[in-house]
Amino acid sequence: MTLTPAVLLLVGLLLAAWTVAAIWAWQRARQRERKAESGQRQARRLAKMVDESPALPLLVRADGKIEAPQRLANWIGLERVPQFLTELDGGRIDGGGGGLTREQLEELSEAVRRTQKTAAPFRMVVTPRGSKRSLALRGHLADPAVSPGGAALVWVFDFSDSESELVQLRTEAARSQADFAALVGLIEAAPMPMWFRGPDGTLQLVNNAYVRAVGGKDARQVVADGIELVESVDGLTAQQVAAQALGKHLPIERIVPVTIDGARRAHRVSDLPLGEDGVAGYAVDIEDMEEQARAFRAFRDAQRAMLDQLSAGVAQFDAKRQLTFANQPFQRLFALKPAVMLDPPQFERLLDLARDAGRVPEARDFPAWRRERVAWFLASTAQEEAWVLADGTHLRIVAQPLPDGGMLLIAEDRTEQLRLSAVRDTLLRTRTATFDSLFESVAVFAPDGRLQLWNRRFAADWGLEENLLDSHPRIETLLEQITRRLAKPVKAKAVGDVVRAATLDRKQTGGRALLADGRTLEFAGVPLPDGNGLLTVLDITDSQKAEEALRERNLALEETDAMKTRFLANMSYEFRTPLTSIGGFAELLEAGLGGDLSESGKEYVGAILTSVERLGEQIESVLDLSQSEAGMLPLAREEIDLLPFVTKLVEDRAGRLKEASLTLDLRGDKGVGRITGDRRRLARALGHVIDNAMAATPSGGRILVELTGRKGKARVVISDNGPGMDKATLARALDGLKLTADGKAVERRQGLGLPLARQLIEAHGGTLTLHSEPGQGTAAIIDLP
Repeated sequence: MTLTPAVLLLVGLLLAAWTVAAIWAWQRARQRERKAESGQRQARRLAKMVDESPALPLLVRADGKIEAPQRLANWIGLERVPQFLTELDGGRIDGGGGGLTREQLEELSEAVRRTQKTAAPFRMVVTPRGSKRSLALRGHLADPAVSPGGAALVWVFDFSDSESELVQLRTEAARSQADFAALVGLIEAAPMPMWFRGPDGTLQLVNNAYVRAVGGKDARQVVADGIELVESVDGLTAQQVAAQALGKHLPIERIVPVTIDGARRAHRVSDLPLGEDGVAGYAVDIEDMEEQARAFRAFRDAQRAMLDQLSAGVAQFDAKRQLTFANQPFQRLFALKPAVMLDPPQFERLLDLARDAGRVPEARDFPAWRRERVAWFLASTAQEEAWVLADGTHLRIVAQPLPDGGMLLIAEDRTEQLRLSAVRDTLLRTRTATFDSLFESVAVFAPDGRLQLWNRRFAADWGLEENLLDSHPRIETLLEQITRRLAKPVKAKAVGDVVRAATLDRKQTGGRALLADGRTLEFAGVPLPDGNGLLTVLDITDSQKAEEALRERNLALEETDAMKTRFLANMSYEFRTPLTSIGGFAELLEAGLGGDLSESGKEYVGAILTSVERLGEQIESVLDLSQSEAGMLPLAREEIDLLPFVTKLVEDRAGRLKEASLTLDLRGDKGVGRITGDRRRLARALGHVIDNAMAATPSGGRILVELTGRKGKARVVISDNGPGMDKATLARALDGLKLTADGKAVERRQGLGLPLARQLIEAHGGTLTLHSEPGQGTAAIIDLP
């Protein structure tokens, strides 16, 4: 069959339309497929986001069925998500220990029913059974698009970590609050004023000490009134100083006077900037510290002044080994110039300066030697050395490390001490040698009776062994040994008493002891200035024999002297009898009873009478002298007016003074007074002294007799301007008759006048003293009571 063109055209149009429709349908399907795939991808992404989100949804339908992701089952400890809400306790699923507790499930179920009925949201917190996980539940009515029919949507949050952090934050907040409260309490209880200023410098907080210091009512009133503790200093108020500290972001500390309770005391005030929040401040009372500092400075100055008075050199170094102080002896010992003390050197430099001045020992390696001395600063104990300098000086060096890292260096010049020690050793050896060479035995005992020193003769006299003495025994031990050697053992106690009296009673005593071998020892105890006692022992056996011989000879001499006295007395009487006859016959011849005498005969008779008179006086003098020496001179007692008495003596010698061309001046007044004595013998004594002055004065010379009275004494001074006497002649001037060396004769040393005058004056209780120098004359001073 042949198709017409119209049919073919129609068929072609149908095929084209079908093709277009098929292509459109395919494209539509393809679009739907891509849209479905996009929805699936979005669903998967949303599901993934839900799975990974911190909150999981729990959809509870009206019939009690639930929908939730598997993660929620894991959170509450279940293997899978149950179908119904009532199964969240885990009892019907796995019978394990997971799920919610019955109480939590009942509370959740009730909250869900209330939300489904009233659309009221709810919140609660649950902790699955056997888990530490904390879950927060937030429930509300679900959107109908999510689940129609009144379903409830519960979002579950796991805030276990947040809960721990919250607990920690709460703990830290509580601790911070407690610390803040303690800090506030500490600030309030602080004894020092403390305050806080705002950024504008105004007071905002003050403590109780601040309130008391300014005399305020309370802190609020002080802050409100802006009462400042510190007054303006140098034109700056306390608020301005705080502003400076805040502006510079640096603390400012100053010492200012503050008046508290009427007393003005020094305070250290500190302003501390606290960022941009403000400025904190406090004031510390340092008045006591300042007083202590002043006292310390005064003590330090006094101590340094005292150290300057010491003989030892003292220097102090700080922790940096810098010299901080050196007293004057130290500067002298190490030859430090004053300029050095203006810029105190370090220890190493000081050693260098001392080395240059030759004040340290010579060292082969001086740097190494110096490093060893620098190590003294780090030593744990004191270091001591002896330095011998080139000039022979011996120094004792003591280095004492200080706790602050410094060092105290003490230098003592022991040169003189060592010299004295050597001298002392020499003296000790000399003393030992001297003790051993003494004729008498010597021992020194301490106050406790222990033997300290002795010589060899001490051991020999008492027969003691050297080993015993070397042990320095007590006196009791020695007495046990001495007792055995005494003829009378009881005498040993006397030796002990002498030692105890010398050491304890500080008295000097003595005694004698007879030994069994016939020797006699004389001992004496002498207290020594150092508290010890000296026991001296002398063997007087030979001296006793000599003493007996001397005693016998003395008796013989006394008998001879008595014979001499009796001889002189007898001779005086024997001479006086014929002399009286001679004088009597001469007077008869002179009176012419024997006939007229020629001129020559008269002169002879006159000479005889003069000689008889002089010889009679000499006999009287010898008799008085002998009686006075024998102590048998009889004296008459009568009152004598001294001035007329002496005037009469001078007038009796007027003729002789004129013949010798001598001048005699008598000075005195009636105030001289009276004396009691033998007129005849006093006249003879004073006359002898005047006669001696006349004999010693050359022609044309002058004699002065002066009488004075003073406090119960009368003084007669008879002086001349004669040639005087030397010391030897003056010493013998008052000696009279003395026995010769053999005791068998009498020798006349000087004239009888002065010796007799002295005897007569002393018999009256007075004294006769001679003063003379060659070429200056002689003065005789007579004092009478």
